[in-house]
Amino acid sequence: MLGTVAAAVKLYALPTTLLLLFTMFGDQILQALLKATGIYKSYNSLQVLKGIDINVAKGEIVSIVGASGAGKSTLLHILGTLDFPDRGTVQLGHQLLFELNSRELATFRNQQIGFVFQFHNLLPEFTALENVCLPGFIGNRSESDVRTQAEELLTYLGMQGRLDHKPSELSGGEQQRTAVARALINNPAIVLADEPSGNLDSQNARELHQLFFDLRKRLDQTFIVVTHNEELAKMTDRKLEIKDGIIQ
Repeated sequence: MLGTVAAAVKLYALPTTLLLLFTMFGDQILQALLKATGIYKSYNSLQVLKGIDINVAKGEIVSIVGASGAGKSTLLHILGTLDFPDRGTVQLGHQLLFELNSRELATFRNQQIGFVFQFHNLLPEFTALENVCLPGFIGNRSESDVRTQAEELLTYLGMQGRLDHKPSELSGGEQQRTAVARALINNPAIVLADEPSGNLDSQNARELHQLFFDLRKRLDQTFIVVTHNEELAKMTDRKLEIKDGIIQ
C-alpha cells in the first residue's frame, strides 16, 4: 500500500514530504492529521517528556493515559500550542506549528484547535450562548453566523432550554456540554480534551464520553483526550500510555 501512495505522489508531482502525512491502519491508509515528532520538555532539572512521537489520523479518537505527573497534560498543551517544547515539532495538516510567530499561532489555534478542560473555564458573567460564541467573535466571524451556529450546537447537545443561563445556573454536565460546544464553534481540525469528565459524576461522565463518539460520527471530528478514566480510555480507537517520559 505504501508503494501505491509513493506512486501517486510521483504521478501527481506532489512533494515527497507528503508521504509523512499518511499512517497505516490495517489495510487502509488514512491521512495523518496531527504529527508530533521528538517532543522533549523539561522544567528546570525535571525532564518530563523524553522524545514523544505521535500520529493521529482524521476522525480518530485517541486517549492518553498515565500516572499523575507523567506529562499527559504537558504533552496536550504542547500539541495545542499552549506551551512550547524544548525540542521537537508538531504538524497539524500541512502546517508546522512552531514555525509561526505568536500572532499567526494565536490565529491558527483559534481557527483549527478546540479545547475542553476539566473545570470548563466558562466566563461567569456571560450566558451559555455567549460563552460558546466567544471564539467565533475573536476570529472576526459574522456575529449572526456565529450565534446561529452556537444555537445549533447547543441544541444538538441538549442545551436548547439553557441558552440564556449563566454558568452558575448550569449543572456540571451542562457546563461541560457548553464547553464542548465552545470548542466546536470554529469547526476546528482537532479537539484536545484534558480530563474532560474528571469533575463530573459517573452518569454525566458516561454521557460526555458517548458525546465524543456521536460528534465523530456527525462531524467527522478528531479528538485527543487525556484521561484517568479507564472506561473512556477503553472506548477510544487507541490508548497511548506515557511512562517515564515516553509513549509505551
